[in-house]
Amino acid sequence: MAPPLSRRSLLQAAALAAATPAIGYPATGRASAAVQEAQAVTAVPAGWSVQPFALDDVALRPGLFADKRQLMLDHARGYDVDRLLQVFRANAGLSTGGAVAPGGWEGLDGEANGNLRGHYTGHFLTMLSQAYAGTGEQVFVDRIRTMVGALTEVRAALREDPAVLSVGGRFGTAAENVRGSYQYVDLPAAVLGGASAITLSAWVKPTHAGNWARVFDFGNDNTRYMYLAARNASGIPRFAVTTNGPGGEQGIDGTAALPLDQWSHLAVTIADGTGTLYVNGTAVGRNTAMTLTPAALGTLAHNWLGRSNFDTDPVFAGAYDEFNVWSRALTAAEVSDLQSRRAADASAGRGDLASYAFDETSGGTFADASGRGLTATLLRTWGGPSHPGFLAAYPETQFIDLESRTTSDYTKVWAPYYTAHKILRGVLDAYLTTEDARALDLASGMCDWMYARLSKLPEATLQRMWGLFSSGEFGGIVEAICDLHAITGKAEHLALARLFDLDRLIDNAAANTDILDGLHANQHIPIFTGYLRLYDATGEQRYLDAARNFWGMVVPHRMYGIGGTSTGEFWKARDVIAGTISDTTAETCCAYNMLKLSRTLFFHEQRPKYMDYYERALYNQVLGSKQDKADAEKPLVTYFIGLTPGHVRDYTPKQGTTCCEGTGMESATKYQDSVYFKAADGGALYVNLYSPSQLTWAEKGVTVTQTTAFPREQGTTLTVGGGSAAFALRLRVPAWATAGFRVTVNGRAVSGTPTPGSYFTVSRTWRGGDTVRISMPFRLRVEKALDDPSLQTLFYGPVNLVGRNSATSHLQLGLYRNAGLSGDLLPSLTPVSGKPLHHTLAGTEFAPFFEGTEDPTHVYFKRSEPRVIFGNSDSGVANPAKSDGTTLLDEIWAGAPFSSKGALVTRVRSTVNAWVAAGRLSRADGQTVVRTAEHATYAR
Repeated sequence: MAPPLSRRSLLQAAALAAATPAIGYPATGRASAAVQEAQAVTAVPAGWSVQPFALDDVALRPGLFADKRQLMLDHARGYDVDRLLQVFRANAGLSTGGAVAPGGWEGLDGEANGNLRGHYTGHFLTMLSQAYAGTGEQVFVDRIRTMVGALTEVRAALREDPAVLSVGGRFGTAAENVRGSYQYVDLPAAVLGGASAITLSAWVKPTHAGNWARVFDFGNDNTRYMYLAARNASGIPRFAVTTNGPGGEQGIDGTAALPLDQWSHLAVTIADGTGTLYVNGTAVGRNTAMTLTPAALGTLAHNWLGRSNFDTDPVFAGAYDEFNVWSRALTAAEVSDLQSRRAADASAGRGDLASYAFDETSGGTFADASGRGLTATLLRTWGGPSHPGFLAAYPETQFIDLESRTTSDYTKVWAPYYTAHKILRGVLDAYLTTEDARALDLASGMCDWMYARLSKLPEATLQRMWGLFSSGEFGGIVEAICDLHAITGKAEHLALARLFDLDRLIDNAAANTDILDGLHANQHIPIFTGYLRLYDATGEQRYLDAARNFWGMVVPHRMYGIGGTSTGEFWKARDVIAGTISDTTAETCCAYNMLKLSRTLFFHEQRPKYMDYYERALYNQVLGSKQDKADAEKPLVTYFIGLTPGHVRDYTPKQGTTCCEGTGMESATKYQDSVYFKAADGGALYVNLYSPSQLTWAEKGVTVTQTTAFPREQGTTLTVGGGSAAFALRLRVPAWATAGFRVTVNGRAVSGTPTPGSYFTVSRTWRGGDTVRISMPFRLRVEKALDDPSLQTLFYGPVNLVGRNSATSHLQLGLYRNAGLSGDLLPSLTPVSGKPLHHTLAGTEFAPFFEGTEDPTHVYFKRSEPRVIFGNSDSGVANPAKSDGTTLLDEIWAGAPFSSKGALVTRVRSTVNAWVAAGRLSRADGQTVVRTAEHATYAR
């Protein structure tokens, strides 16, 4: 067995495709056994010709990204993590300390019964890890340790039988059922004793207003039973007994709802055909025609406190103090006497059929003081204990149900392996940040548990599961498992990663067969980043081919101008852009995952298009998805970004805890993850993004400081610090940089012609103080929707400019009226003084998409050039068009840039002659157009 990975190697390994934070944090405890026995593996896959830097190697400097990140860092510092842990602790039957889950998707009351709860905690752990990597602030490590400690306690509790949660009671101590714990009290079959007269009495403190939650329910099934519900459909207590199902119930209803978080006494008496319901010593309901008694029910199999014989009813949430059963009907005076003292001290005495005081402070049983020895047992509705390694905020039942499910129903099963991925990624990142062995043990245990479960399933079952929309979604779990395998070296972990192969998807993508139409976008994008990691681990070419081809099916064929993809979470047919625009386009998670896939592909193949896309999506959708506003409760990140006219971004969708808020928290704390890469042999430094930052390249003994206000500045300056080092500096020439890309070193121009959509290389031995200046002038351009060239969006350099206008129909805009000889459309717009990158056109202000405001916006507009105009000179001639929509002006300006006014006029004359000859333009109008072009004055 080879020695374990070094601290630095562990951190670098985890940076990989996920940009997991790697930091120099001092160890505070021993490394886990899993690490001590790990096989030696390289820090990054051997096949990567280019490697990322760890997050702590790249520091953000003041600027656009640092400002956005600060908002999220403030949220990370201040948010109460006990609120996130609430659902985990509740699931394990542990005290939640009064914490309230965030709500939305992260809580029991959220969408689909809260079936995705726990995902947000994983995101938060990753955010904290990245926040520490970027800032070094101790507060983030402290919060991580708090969360890891709590999750460790939760997993341990899930492995044990449930234990009483003792709280202060009405008289002494009480037993609490935390909402979400699925716990109830099971009583022996003889508890009712076949009595023909009976009194049942309980002190309860409900903590949730769940209709039909039972105080008690004695029955066999949904036919023979006797129950007392704290709330019926009307929200008031109800007692009922039946031998013929709900239609045969003989019942008594209360008159008012029980107060929450207060003790209430409930009692029911039955004798001589009369039943009475008491609340706090007062008779609130009476039925004088009751023919049924416990004797009529016979011996019952299910005798429960807190659980219903109807599976869809909620478990009672709250506390119990005293439950007594007497074989007679207590008098009104005796019931009243129970209000002020224990039954043992009251006139009625303890129940002779059963008597539980709930004074126990540990264990999982409750002693019976009636003398009948009917010990009660605390149980979970889903059985248990859970299997080794299991960790979630809900029981294993979702995972079990998925294995036999053939159709999706997210109210029953909502992507349990997706949630598992988020938790796994979070605890793995926590380990890499703090070296807390507990976090690695949690991560490794989760994967051991998944392997034990999935490895037993037939291949056909796995393929069916992973092909189910929503229920079978597993996110980026393959990537996380591969990252864990790089640390543990356990063969089972690599085998587990391969159990998530979705063969139909892989094989079609590997063959470059596009089957994306109708698929859920974010269910499938992160799968391919995982398959790239499997290629690294196994060398199977189909994984790489599938990922590469898949990327090409999305970019540009299903990509909106801002870099996003999907509409209503799904993909439509290839090359349909205008036809898919809606209020629910561009799910933010999709952009997050496309960025991860793009950078991981770049590690294998240095195709500039991957980083061109990265810049597009990062500088537009990802930055624009974060609101420019502080909030202690919400991260303020969009779910969808509607591209319909006048859309207003919603930064708090579904109460602010969706998948996109989760990935948004991560995005905002790793903006620096792809600014710089290095060649595997150390011979080159790739500068991919122009962002104020400082790189510490320890292996070379140098720093590289980038000083810029980009994209508000059309260039950047790189300054080398430290000693001397020989390497090639590879500067990305953006595909949009058609107006010239110029490089100087120490004031001298570098020879060579930079080509847009490539990398420009400067090789030398660099010394401290060397300065590289890059100039990249912006031009205003349009990008056309693939299926409707008249629907266009504006870009100024890398920045998408959006109109701020409340109109709900597409703006009709012309741009040729004052176009420059270079082809730049910017002269047709008017700059806004004091607001960089802001312009006006036709009375509408256009601003950068990255500004996170709540203004109504127009990302796309309708191109309208009704007349032929040059240099603001209107010819008065209507602008004719071909059948495909191409206009005369389109064809003229397609020849830009023009070296001079004469060159433009020559282009106008030749184009006009062709259109006149084709009968699309009269000779007289053509002559007018040429004369207007000759007399106009043009911007450069």
